[in-house]
Amino acid sequence: MPPDPERRHWMAVLARADGEAIAALLAPLPALPPHEKLRPPETGLVMVRGRAGGDGAPFNLGEMTVTRCAVRLGEAVGHAYVAGRDKRQAELAALLDAALQDPARRGALMDGIIAPLAERQRALRDADARRAAATRVDFLAMQTTR
Repeated sequence: MPPDPERRHWMAVLARADGEAIAALLAPLPALPPHEKLRPPETGLVMVRGRAGGDGAPFNLGEMTVTRCAVRLGEAVGHAYVAGRDKRQAELAALLDAALQDPARRGALMDGIIAPLAERQRALRDADARRAAATRVDFLAMQTTR
C-alpha cells in the first residue's frame, strides 16, 4: 500500500519541530485521551548512508542520534522517529500521529498544530535562502570585469 501523502506531510513537520513548540500549540486545544506507550521514547544511533555524486556507490557517512516512540490511541497506532535526543518531541509526535489518523480530530489538529508548525518551518527556510542568496557571487561577471 503506498504511503499516505497527508500523513507523510504531518510526520515530516513533526519530525522537524521542537518538542516545546509542539507542546505550546497543543496546550490550548482540547486534551487528547490517555494513550498507551507501546514503545516508550528511546534514544539510539542509526547509520547514515550517502552516495558519491548523488547517484554513485553508497557509502557509510556516519552515525546519527535518533529518538523513537510508538503509542496507541484507541485503535490507532502512532510512530515517530526524530533526530536528536528530545524524548518529549518523539512522544508528542507519535501521539499526534495516532490522533491525526482519526478523521474526527484531524481538522482541528491540522489547523491548530501542523499548519502553524509548517508555516514557521517555511519561514525559516525562506530566511535561510535569503541570507544565502545575499552572499551569492556571479563568477562569470567577475571574469568579464578583469
